[in-house]
Amino acid sequence: MKIISFLFLIISSSLLHAQQIKTEQLKKHIQFLADDKLKGRGTASPEEQIAANYIAANFKADGLQPKGNGDNYFYTFRFKKPKDKNDTVGGEMVSAMDVAGYLDNGGEYTVIIGGHYDHLGMGMDHNSLDPNPEGKIHNGADDNASGTAGVMELARYFSQNNTQEKFNFLFICFSGEELGLFGSKRFCENPTIDFKKVNYMINMDMIGRLNDSTKKLIVYGVGTSPDWVPMIDKMPTAFSIKKDSAGVGPSDQTSFYLKDIPVLHFFTGQHSDYHKPSDDIDKINFEGEKEVLEYIVKIIEETEKLPKMTFLKTRNTEAGTHKYKVTMGVMPDYAFDGKGMRIDGVTAGKPAEKAGLLRGDVIIKLGETKVESTIDYMKGLSNYNKGDTVEITLIREGKQIKLSVTF
Repeated sequence: MKIISFLFLIISSSLLHAQQIKTEQLKKHIQFLADDKLKGRGTASPEEQIAANYIAANFKADGLQPKGNGDNYFYTFRFKKPKDKNDTVGGEMVSAMDVAGYLDNGGEYTVIIGGHYDHLGMGMDHNSLDPNPEGKIHNGADDNASGTAGVMELARYFSQNNTQEKFNFLFICFSGEELGLFGSKRFCENPTIDFKKVNYMINMDMIGRLNDSTKKLIVYGVGTSPDWVPMIDKMPTAFSIKKDSAGVGPSDQTSFYLKDIPVLHFFTGQHSDYHKPSDDIDKINFEGEKEVLEYIVKIIEETEKLPKMTFLKTRNTEAGTHKYKVTMGVMPDYAFDGKGMRIDGVTAGKPAEKAGLLRGDVIIKLGETKVESTIDYMKGLSNYNKGDTVEITLIREGKQIKLSVTF
């Protein structure tokens, strides 16, 4: 009996000292980053600098080594700020910064864990989906205070974990993502670590709105290494995992994929508050985000059992390669598994609403373009100019109907 009690004490003690992902830490970080005082963390704004200082202070408290391009945590860069989402030349030159900290475990290879911390500021950069965005604070609690909080919490977890990890870690929060992945692009052009010693990169963008009913988790980049799919398929999980093979997509993992680094990007799904002032902290599912981070930890632990990841080129999402002169004003449901492009939200005053499109409609044809996926929809959209009228075929409540949309 005494032996059993002694063993129980040992096990209880080890459990008490085992590191855990903490929802209170996630809430603290998101509360700070998504507070009105930071005015939406617009790229190169004074408020974004406040956010960068906060991230750097947390990295320092966790004992991470500075990995900026100076003797600090800040990776500063300059770029021409686009006038709008279709501007490829850029206007005024501005300065911004990524925030990078390194955990040296004496490993041969390094894992990069990142997410962007900038958002839309006061709605002045023409990328808000609010019909009258200017002067409104876009707090970006999910996009991407949730991912930034995830980076900081994983930095705390791995720096305080009693287990000696096989890998070193670079934790990095990017600026300029909302304007065109500028922060991750600049870092990948002149990294502060040896990319030949990087095993893979994990990106977190919008991981704070897990649906407790569906448990849908979208994982992009599974085709960038032959190890990802077998590993994910064999791991027990409560999530309903939707896998996408592409290494290229509308977030910062793209910059690393283009440097021949295997990537994974985690995303809990689109919602009606995306790129609107209503993306606030009261809608964050903190327990859900904790589950996502615990799943990422398990994936990292599984990769410790494997040799260095082999990089594979994938089919690429072509949406990012097209120029758009028009917008329909709909939000795709990226978690949709069927054929077509399901609408997750319709913006007031835009062509889709005026034409009578509704949330839940599944577009299967856009003009002459057959739509079997969001990528097909984006490709079709690039064919039109302002003033054009196009016939759209869609499925609504099991019935096929046609509507005309004027851009």
